Amino acid sequence: MTDSPVTPPDAVTAAPSVAPALEAHGLVKRYGSVTAINGADFSLRPGEVLAVVGDNGAGKSSLIKALAGALVPDAGEIFMNGEKVSFRNTRDARSHGIETVYQDLAVIPALDIASNVFLGREVRRKGIMGTVFRRLDMPRMRAESSDHLADLKIGIKSVTQAVETLSGGQRQGVAVVRAAAFGRGVIIMDEPTAALGVKESGQVIDLIRSIRDRGIPVVLISHDMPHVFEVADRIHVHRLGQRAGVIDPKQRTMSEVVALMTGAERPTDEERAGGA
Repeated sequence: MTDSPVTPPDAVTAAPSVAPALEAHGLVKRYGSVTAINGADFSLRPGEVLAVVGDNGAGKSSLIKALAGALVPDAGEIFMNGEKVSFRNTRDARSHGIETVYQDLAVIPALDIASNVFLGREVRRKGIMGTVFRRLDMPRMRAESSDHLADLKIGIKSVTQAVETLSGGQRQGVAVVRAAAFGRGVIIMDEPTAALGVKESGQVIDLIRSIRDRGIPVVLISHDMPHVFEVADRIHVHRLGQRAGVIDPKQRTMSEVVALMTGAERPTDEERAGGA
């Protein structure tokens, strides 16, 4: 009986690494003589909350708009799950599963919750009532909206309520539910706790955790460092139109991250390369 051949150590194949959910290399965006994005890199891992922080004028808003399809970069590449993509507008980004919750929420106060959840994606009735008379299938939209609210544990009694009757935190919840309902790839949240009280901000942080727990990665843009450290798995520090470094919040303090934002402190080589 012969022995089985032994595979030499250098022939052992390493397990393939998981591609980032959303990634960018060398993004550039100029407005005349002003360079808003200056060769920026970005990497969002599957199932994580990545906070994006930076001083005013650092270019983080332009970076996020490029990733969300709201602006077209002059140079650079964007990838989703390892495949190169090109976004000419937000519709292209949404077709790839990227949903963005902006600070102004983009909800219509006079409409009910279900209508806001399906805003721009209304479901029409089947048959002639939908195709000819263009009637909406409100029972289905309300049922599915209720399910989405329950999934994210948002305590709103009825989806027939007008959004104008809700608190600020609940309105933020409706916008988040809409993003989570259709954002199968990435959800971007732009200053979601701005102008909210302590209790409502806590509800939004819980929503972010719920989305992450469902396996959807979240990009959180925020100036609120306590919230960033509370919920983020990693922190992308943006400075002078570039990624200055990616920080592990368990290894750095808030004051150190602020110092990195302002240039008072330099990132380590590992952080500059994108973090561990």
